[in-house]
Parts: sequence; structure tokens; C-alpha cells
Amino acid sequence: MTAAIFGLGLIGGSFALTLKDHGLVDEVIGVDVSAENARKALELGLADRIVTHDEAVAGGDLIVLATPVDVTPVLATRILNKVRPGQTVMDMGSIKEELCEVIEQHPARGRFVATHPMWGTEFSGPTAAQHGAFTGRTTVICDRELCDADALATVENICKTIGSPVIYMSAAEQDLHTAYVSHISHITSFALALTVLEKEREEEHIFDLAGGGFESTVRLAKSSPETWLPIFTGNKYNVLDVLREHIHQLQILRRMLEKDDREGLRAAMQKANTIKRILQ
Repeated sequence: MTAAIFGLGLIGGSFALTLKDHGLVDEVIGVDVSAENARKALELGLADRIVTHDEAVAGGDLIVLATPVDVTPVLATRILNKVRPGQTVMDMGSIKEELCEVIEQHPARGRFVATHPMWGTEFSGPTAAQHGAFTGRTTVICDRELCDADALATVENICKTIGSPVIYMSAAEQDLHTAYVSHISHITSFALALTVLEKEREEEHIFDLAGGGFESTVRLAKSSPETWLPIFTGNKYNVLDVLREHIHQLQILRRMLEKDDREGLRAAMQKANTIKRILQ
């Protein structure tokens, strides 16, 4: 099988390594709008060849879209316009509703599997690609009832082989739940970094005094704006919903602190501790 991967950064590059490591492909051909990324992807062995858009569509048995989410709907449509029977197209984006609405009525919609592996880091570009990135990480497949059986089976088999458990949701459900478990973490991390940069003018103090807790909480603020701006704006209403609840919880804690409500703070933190049952 030949995999054609559009976008050879963190996600696309890691997926290329995963496909190769598990012997799922004979060749990876790559497309990237950045000539530097393309060169680096070749150098790192993420892609065996760099090709044009049309060559990738013609040559890929599996076509993978690992592009920014604001680019994916138009790109998916262009690819579905040319896809042949037997080819499978999948994306790896963090939001799905707009994408799935755009392609819903396309005659080749069945060849598309809307896929979101729940993995990522704060780094970007081909040099950020990792072996074993998706093993043990859940993959969400959206609107499976709209996929052709063989296309769906291709993606499911990849996930099974690499050790990524699959769950199924509608595109709208995926965007809502991802806002709560992923997007809020990133926007909160950006906000925390801005807070510290605004209040702590002495950069050496940030460096010297920041402990592991701060580092782990603000780590995501190093993520690429080019990746996260289209995610936040594309999933705007779900992100606003979770932000309202997050701000509400912060206000509750603030009022307790203002009133020296030790028991209230203790109860709130104990309630928060129950997440240990989920995240172990």
C-alpha cells in the first residue's frame, strides 16, 4: 500500500513513521506547502518521495490529510473530486463538524473517513514527529455510517494494528467533547502564560522560580498559533461554552479565597480530586 500524506509536520510525520514501523505501507509519498518541511521530511525518512498534489491523489491507496483544520474542507473536496474506487481518504484534524458538512453531499463521500487521533505535543514541524505516537491513544471516527465499508475497515485495521482504540461519534459530538478535554487545556495554557508574562516582568525570575507544576500547566502555550488559531475559531461556540464554565469555576474559587472559606476550598479541591478515577 502507498500512503500519500498531505502535511508532514507533527501529526502527519508521526503517522508516516507509525505506518512504516508497523509494516502497513510499502511507500509514503508526501505533500507539503513548505519546501523546507518537505526537505526535512525527506531527510528524516518521514516520506520516501515528495510529490505534487495531483501525483499524491493519483498514487495514494491511502490519502491522509494532516493539514490545518481551516484548509482541510476545501482540500478534502478537491481530493474527493478525483478519488477512485478502492482509495481511502482520511483526515486527522481536531474538529470535524464543518468538514463533514462540506463533504456530506459529495458523490464520493463514502471514501472519506473523518478521523481524530487523540494525541499531540506542543511542538510542530517534521522534527517533532515521533515513533509510537498513537499507540494506546484513542482514535475518534466520526459519522461512520456515511463511510463505505471497505474504507472504514482500512482505517479501523490501521488503528487496531498500531494499538489505538477506536470510538465512534457524530462530528458534532466530537467537536463538543474535544473542546472540553483538549481545546480548553490549550486556551487555558495560553492565558496562564499571558498572565505570567504580564505580571512577572523579570524573565529570569520566571526561569529560576518556575517549578514542575507551572511547567506542566503552561507547556501547551508553546504550541503553534498556526495550528491552534483555526481550531479555536473553527470550534468557536463549543470553546466559548467551555470557557464560560471554566471562568465560572474560577470565580467560585476566587470568592471562596476572598472569604477565607477554607472548607469550601477544601471541598472544591476534593471534588476535583475525583478526576483521578478517570485519569490514572
